[in-house]
Amino acid sequence: MIRRYAGRLRTSAHERPADTRENRAHNLFEAAAVYVAARAEDDEERIEEAAAWVSPEALSFGVSELACRAIVALARERDESPGAVARDLLGLPAA
Repeated sequence: MIRRYAGRLRTSAHERPADTRENRAHNLFEAAAVYVAARAEDDEERIEEAAAWVSPEALSFGVSELACRAIVALARERDESPGAVARDLLGLPAA
């Protein structure tokens, strides 16, 4: 019985990589960044992977925060209001 346990322990230790990106916890902003980039590239596999890293609520918050930061950065770059940039990106008429 001890040999079987030791054999399983030795085998499982060799199968697991010591430190991989997939084994560590992902934060919601990392998940949001990967998710949005994958959506932009239409990479369904990566979309599903990033969506599994955090809860749907956390992902939604992260995507919303990313959108806000992107709009503010783009508005500064264009020297326009965030509202005007958001409407332009969505193809809406100016307010």
